This record gives sequence, C-alpha cells and structure tokens, in this order.
Amino acid sequence: MGTLRNHVEAEVWTGRTDHTERRSSFRYHQIVEPMELNTPWETFSTNTCAIIGFECEEGVRRNQGRLGAANAPNALRQALASIPWRAAKGHRLVDAGNVTCSNNKLEKAQEALGNAISYLYSKSTTPIILGGGHETLYGHYLGVRKHIGQDASLGIINIDAHFDLRPYDNQPSSGTMFRQILEQDHNSRYFVLGIQRFGNTQELFDTADELGACYILEEEMHHGQMQDIISSLHDFIAQQDYVMLTLCTDVINAAFAPGVSASSPFGLTPMVVRDLIRTVATHKKTLSFDICEVNPTLDENGRTIKLGAYLTNEAIIAFMGRNNDDAGT
Repeated sequence: MGTLRNHVEAEVWTGRTDHTERRSSFRYHQIVEPMELNTPWETFSTNTCAIIGFECEEGVRRNQGRLGAANAPNALRQALASIPWRAAKGHRLVDAGNVTCSNNKLEKAQEALGNAISYLYSKSTTPIILGGGHETLYGHYLGVRKHIGQDASLGIINIDAHFDLRPYDNQPSSGTMFRQILEQDHNSRYFVLGIQRFGNTQELFDTADELGACYILEEEMHHGQMQDIISSLHDFIAQQDYVMLTLCTDVINAAFAPGVSASSPFGLTPMVVRDLIRTVATHKKTLSFDICEVNPTLDENGRTIKLGAYLTNEAIIAFMGRNNDDAGT
C-alpha cells in the first residue's frame, strides 16, 4: 500500500470548555474546522491557517535515529486543543488531516505531502505542518516550490542543532534534505540557527561552507545577542522572494525537550526559539511553518509535546497577526 491521506478523528480535538458561545472564551478545539483533502475546498481568506500532519519516521530510521516521531502529529493536536484561541475575529483554522508514509516509501510520501501543501496554498491558506521526522521538510519544500514556481528565490530558515547536509547517494533520509535542495535547486538559500559545534562533523561544516549555507552556532545565541541575530534574519529574508520556516525540536535544550530523536544538552532555550519563530513568521514573505522531531515515545510527562504545541501556536498567531493588527487581542 502506498501513501494515504488520513482523516483526523474528532476526539483528537477535545479539551476544556469555558463557554460554548462566547468566542473570547474559546480554545483551539472550539475553533478548528476539520476538512477532507479529497473533497473540493472553498477558497479561504488570507486569515486562514491549515494544519496538516506528516505521519512519517522513515527518514529517521534511515538516519539511524530513535523512532517514534510518526506519532507526533495527533499528539501535537491534542496538546493544541486546550490552548486559548487569541487570534482576531474572522481568522480561521482548518485541519486537513495527515499524510502517512506506508511501506517505507519515503519519497512517495514526501511527494504526496508536497502536493497536499500546494493544494492548501491554492486555497489561500497558510500551511502549518506537523511532522514527523525532519524528512517532513523535503515534502514541505516540494509544496512550496510547486506553489512559487522554479524561478523565484526561496530562503529556507531552519532552527536546528544539525545541518542535515549528509550525502544522499544511497538514499535520502532525515539527515540529507538540505543538501538535496541546495544541490538540485540553485534558486534556494539556506540559513540555519542553533548549530551545535560538537553535534556536526567537520565534514558537515565544510559542506555547509561549500554550499553557501549561512549558520549561527548555538553558543552564539543568547538573549543578549538576539538583536544582532534578528537583524541577520531580516537581511537574509530581504534577499529572497519567499521564505519557509522549519523547526527541528532537537535544537532545544534537553531539559525542556527530552522527547526528541537526538537530544541537545547545550540546546537553545524555548524563549530564544519563540523569538526566532515570531521574527520569521511575522514577515509577509514567509509562506509556511513546520515542526519536526517531536517524539512522544521518548517524552517525559508530555513536556516536549506541550512545548511543541505552544511553539506551533506562536507560529499560527504570528501568521494571523500579519493580516490584522488586532490579532492576539
């Protein structure tokens, strides 16, 4: 069997209800609108975000990582469900279900995710992709490129402890995506924030330099330096026609995010990651966001899942706020 697009069961979107009619008391589970990808959609306003999950960890398996990330999309939905909805009136959130990787067919699953994301763009929604291993990013990229065309310049901003620039001669994995993109798409640029000095070999640093990647080390990313970092992000974005944002949760300090495939003892704090997401997602050139490598199997008391949901919420509210100054009030 190949790749399936799965309906998300209603019980995933359940949570505390403070009021059944007063919108100012609503939470995510009272706002979200389930949709079916295999049925015709209306064209939404630009104030609509569309959640889509990628139930896949085949890339992690090929990269010899710890499995469990395929269970993250629905776990993240459940954690989002009870978060208060703070976007302005008129903003909408839809859920397009999950794309599932079957029979280890990673490449077909990534292609299916890309087609689904392209469809979401065609309906004027902003895709919010819940991975999955970080191989989710390549399907995300395929959807973005299909949407913007081959000639537009694309900046890919990755918040990550690792470059993910490994060779893909034998097969793609969760550690090869950015090399695939940079070698095959000369209109793409790569900026990664949070790189671990001892989480990447010297060969990977050399490859990053050869491919023209921009990067900032984890040890250089503290609140006292955020203004310079944000300035660098704005400079990078200004040089691109479009931008996409991806978060690999293994960039976060393991004390806050133990439930990931490859944890980072010296990782970033959640506050720094939140600032980065807000900075990028509020820019009008940014088309979409994905969160990857949350691993419910390895999590402790749901800490990583809850943090992942809160960071996803930051992205959604930032996207919403671009189109209405009242968002978040």
